[in-house]
Amino acid sequence: MTCSPPLKPAELQCIFKNRCNQTRSGKITINFINVGEKFCEAEGDWYDTKADFTAELKCKHSAGVRLRHCSEDGEWEKEDSRCVITELYSALQQATIVDIGLGFEDQNVADVLSSFENATNNTENINTFTNVNTSVHVLSTLDDKLESLNNESSTDYLLESSSNLLERSLNKSWMSPPPDISLTLAETYLSSLERLIKIANITGDNRKPNIEVDTCSDEEECKNSVFNVNVSLKHRGGGIVKTTGFKQLESYLPYDGEKKLNSIIVSTTTNGSTDEVEITIDFPLRAPRPRHVELECVAWNTTNRRWSSDGCKWARVANERRCTCTHLSSFAILLSKHPIKVPGATEMTCVGLSVSIISLTLSLLIELIVWGDVVKTSTLHLRHTAHVNISVCLLVGNCCFLASVEPRDLSRVWCKTLTVLKHFCYLSMFFWMLCLSTTLLHQTLYLFHQVSRTKYLRFSMIVGYVCPLLIVFVTFLTNNSGGESSYYRTETCWLVYIGLMKGSIFTFVIPVGIIVFVNIFSMLVVIMKLLYHQENIDKSREKEKTAAKTVLRTVVFLTPVFGVTWIFGLAVLIVDLTSGTIAFIVNYVFIFMNAFQGLFILLTTCLGDRTTRDALLKRFKKKAVASTSNSIVKSASNVK
Repeated sequence: MTCSPPLKPAELQCIFKNRCNQTRSGKITINFINVGEKFCEAEGDWYDTKADFTAELKCKHSAGVRLRHCSEDGEWEKEDSRCVITELYSALQQATIVDIGLGFEDQNVADVLSSFENATNNTENINTFTNVNTSVHVLSTLDDKLESLNNESSTDYLLESSSNLLERSLNKSWMSPPPDISLTLAETYLSSLERLIKIANITGDNRKPNIEVDTCSDEEECKNSVFNVNVSLKHRGGGIVKTTGFKQLESYLPYDGEKKLNSIIVSTTTNGSTDEVEITIDFPLRAPRPRHVELECVAWNTTNRRWSSDGCKWARVANERRCTCTHLSSFAILLSKHPIKVPGATEMTCVGLSVSIISLTLSLLIELIVWGDVVKTSTLHLRHTAHVNISVCLLVGNCCFLASVEPRDLSRVWCKTLTVLKHFCYLSMFFWMLCLSTTLLHQTLYLFHQVSRTKYLRFSMIVGYVCPLLIVFVTFLTNNSGGESSYYRTETCWLVYIGLMKGSIFTFVIPVGIIVFVNIFSMLVVIMKLLYHQENIDKSREKEKTAAKTVLRTVVFLTPVFGVTWIFGLAVLIVDLTSGTIAFIVNYVFIFMNAFQGLFILLTTCLGDRTTRDALLKRFKKKAVASTSNSIVKSASNVK
């Protein structure tokens, strides 16, 4: 080496030789700080260190090293301690020679695990990544060395120490490895402990705070239970079946970012044949499964280092806690972070609402054109008044729904405002439908009793607008003054559904359900009256055919304006999308029937009504005649 600046790092090598002429060499690099170069000044135990270099010190009273990096700007960074307590380091050294040292192997294993258990008893002393990493290395080393574990004391030490490592207080030590260490501790821990338990002499059940092991040796079907997880294994291979439950370990194993673990990890092994096995596992869920969110039964794939659903099946809504698999492994349940979407639902809704808005606008224009010609009696006035108000409420509600079809593009204020408007407009529409159905029912039952137009309008205005306004107002106030996730959701800009009879959505569902029930009852009464009328006046052979046509026409004409199609909405609330094909069919029917409701109202109440149709044609004919007359007059004038 030379002392001429700039000085370059020098490497020194030492060679050691023993009496048997065996040699071992070691190297050390000496870095020089040149004049003017940045460096970190000595601080405490740390000596002067060149910029962008890492200083290293041996740990005091423990094994390992302490590292501290000096940044390019000459500033000390946070210390990285890789110190291992002496007891753990000693246990690791003993584990390394457990099969080649002096004494019997069983006794050596018992000594190692006894030391290991003592070292892990005080979790405060091992609450660093390096100590947890060393502890896992003890398990993996024993896994590599041992073929059997027959000593009962050794088994107890193993389970006790392994349980200690899963204490909640060590959570950060599992999750925060140094940046240059890529080892996944949880994977090594699980695979090593799973095999050690498999070769251990365990009978009955062994229960520790964070690990439980249950065994069974039934020839036909084995049933084990750990941490309230019930496991049933059907197999023909005989042997002892061991089921192990691990608390906290699910938090440390990697998983897909779109899903999260929603159960503890349960491992099942057997020393018999694993051919033709069927294992059923009933998991207690860590968190309730949200509506329309799918669970996935998975097993840990050691080859791909990930959770895999191959060979496992979820029992779905019928028994959402149950998994059935056809192989043995470590099992868990994954919960999706996002609900299932109905393919094409948004597009179908947008198209349907657009068609409905145009149809409702045409309906209102037609009512405006023919109003004077069709509203000649109190009964017709009442019916057309209800039609107009139903169309107006549905039109405004559909416009608000279409405006909120992409909730992410809306601010919270607009989202809340549109939710309130939709809540009021759709409720008001149904209350006007109730007014229409009760009027029709009254006219059917009391044919010669006339209702005062003024009284009916006053009654309808109160029922059609005041009642829904009160419901919306009370719901808004009682749900945290229209608070997010209490009154409405920003993800949907609609009312909140939490569960059966829970959530603001039921202040809409319950009134609508009652009104639809009343409307269906009214429709049935009308159909029965029509059939009775046909029976009295029609004695020909065509009686049954005419009656069938009457029923069909009544159902077709009254279903849209009575809101009967919304009964599929109740089915949508009941059926979960994870149920399969039937759930998607119900959703598609509901979307189609209600998105296009405005079109159905146009076809049935306007174009399908003979009086309205005749009045509209009459108006068009008058305009055509007037236009022809004007043309004749102009032609005559030109001739003169």
